[in-house]
Amino acid sequence: MGTTHIDTSLLDKAILFATEAHKGVERRGKGYPYIIHPLEAVSIVATMTSDQQLLAAAALHDTVEDTDVTIDDIRREFGERVAYLVEEESDVFIEGVSEEDSWHDRKQVAIDRIAASPRDAKIVALGDKLSNARAIYRDYMTIGDELWKIFHVKDKASHKWHYEGLADSLSELSDTFAYKEFRLLIHKIFD
Repeated sequence: MGTTHIDTSLLDKAILFATEAHKGVERRGKGYPYIIHPLEAVSIVATMTSDQQLLAAAALHDTVEDTDVTIDDIRREFGERVAYLVEEESDVFIEGVSEEDSWHDRKQVAIDRIAASPRDAKIVALGDKLSNARAIYRDYMTIGDELWKIFHVKDKASHKWHYEGLADSLSELSDTFAYKEFRLLIHKIFD
């Protein structure tokens, strides 16, 4: 069987860029390099599309939120569409308000933004959210409700509200295996 070659230069560049941006950072409480999460998001997005810009955005989705990289850096390096997709997936922090105190408002803004986003932005968001749900489920199966202690907001009911809201906002993707897995994990974690 022959090998099909595709142009992955944009994705390759995005993976290298994200790897450098997250260099030396550990995924909170996990003991492994942070870049594993964006790479898993890429893998999930690849189950829904082969669009290289969406795959690149999945690799880059946390660079603006969690590193010194700006949306202008992403725009300059990867173009307007990738920058838009990354920006749609980035939390908006409120200056002078702690992550704990702003958590509910930030999550509601994100849920509303995702709900109003086009399908391509939802695909990138689902890659991120499913990767997060997988990590939460693994921890939940290992340490139970102790896992909520690693989060800024330690109330399980708040996280259930957040994930149910995300699932509702992503329901346009209910025809995908990734969405079905996301819903299943929410049920296993919170019910």
